[in-house]
Amino acid sequence: MARLFGTDGVRGVANRDVTPELAFRLGRAAATVLAVDTDRPLFVVGRDTRASGEMLQAALVAGMLSAGADCLDAGVIPTPAVAYLTRQRGAQAGAVISASHNPVEDNGIKFFGANGYKLSDELESRIEELVTDLGEGRDRLPRPVGGRVGRLRVDRQAGRDYLAFLIGTAGFRLDGVRVVIDAAYGACFRLAPRLFARLGAEVLGLHLSPTGTNINVNCGSTHPEYAARRVREEGADLGLTFDGDADRLIAIDERGNIVDGDHILAICALDRLRRDALPGKTVVATLYSNLGLRKALQEAGGELLVTGAGDRQVMEALLANGLVLGGEQSGHIVFLDSHTTGDGMFTAIQLLDVMRRTGRRLSELAEEMPVFPQVLANVRVRSKSGWSEIPEVKEALEEAKAELGADGQLNVRPSGTEPVIRIMAQGPDRGAVERAVELVRRALEVHLGAEERN
Repeated sequence: MARLFGTDGVRGVANRDVTPELAFRLGRAAATVLAVDTDRPLFVVGRDTRASGEMLQAALVAGMLSAGADCLDAGVIPTPAVAYLTRQRGAQAGAVISASHNPVEDNGIKFFGANGYKLSDELESRIEELVTDLGEGRDRLPRPVGGRVGRLRVDRQAGRDYLAFLIGTAGFRLDGVRVVIDAAYGACFRLAPRLFARLGAEVLGLHLSPTGTNINVNCGSTHPEYAARRVREEGADLGLTFDGDADRLIAIDERGNIVDGDHILAICALDRLRRDALPGKTVVATLYSNLGLRKALQEAGGELLVTGAGDRQVMEALLANGLVLGGEQSGHIVFLDSHTTGDGMFTAIQLLDVMRRTGRRLSELAEEMPVFPQVLANVRVRSKSGWSEIPEVKEALEEAKAELGADGQLNVRPSGTEPVIRIMAQGPDRGAVERAVELVRRALEVHLGAEERN
């Protein structure tokens, strides 16, 4: 049986893969497993702006209440806000209904522990075992009655308290700064403009009116070109683009150039290296990071620790090695000395702080990291199972590696959240990089390609 939990919780097409029945079982199971030293656990629950979020939240919360857990409904709120509020409210766990940057028809459910970190594989496996039992009619979990049934309360202070936390980490003003904010019609559509306006910036908003069906559609951190155009048109100092649940940031410099997660990591790491404020003088990034990130760090006396893809692996490497700064090219950046998870708005504050203290424009800071040619492609497939054992695909992989040579890099892996295989190649020769990606893409499409979803 396929594992229920992927690299970032449970995710799939809402009401088909992630159904209200599944959400109810997840609620009952999580309330049982995460009820640490109490028979009345408290959960903080939030969601993004997808239409299906209301349905899934109702089912998830019903499952929790039926197992005797109380729930605080934080409403539409960024994923990292739930991580923060779980600790701040003294809750046993937090739950988020979101599919982050995925298409609008998708949705998902992820959990945070009492410490504000995402759950370990062990805890997810325990929840999954109970969900399987419940799905097969073996329900041995608590069924409290009367006053012991869980209660739901609306947390009307959730957004304000999270905003106060972010403002408290800034310690500076942005008076005179003009910033384009693209909220991707997502979870930060209220809070992001409010945050930067409260810090004194002139906010030029984009994609701030969610309908339930427009989240991530041609906007936000997955389509930063729209914010880039607005920055150029308005003569803004920078742009800040977020994804659907606001755990990612892609920035735009004053010239309208995209500043991705690798550049943001480099800017923050180089600043910390100069101030002797980077433990281990090391940054953690994934195998998808640009080769220029390592070069920039090494020239400044730092190092790069490379992990597999996904923020979970970045987090594990940070914790295992006593490090504090890591992230992904997608803009999911972790500052473990201040926060327990990636947070797009918090990352923006860190980036702006470097600009303020150095007196340098974002374009100047970004230029400190050289960029090697890098090409990415996503191939939608019928099945991810056994893809690397197909003879024609294996042959294409070998040909692609030969094309790139010793100075190049090829990474091919199945997505942990979508029916997609991701291809990334990089190296000093753009032509070789493009040819390598095309070799693999063509082989995958011929032997595993799937029609686009309706």
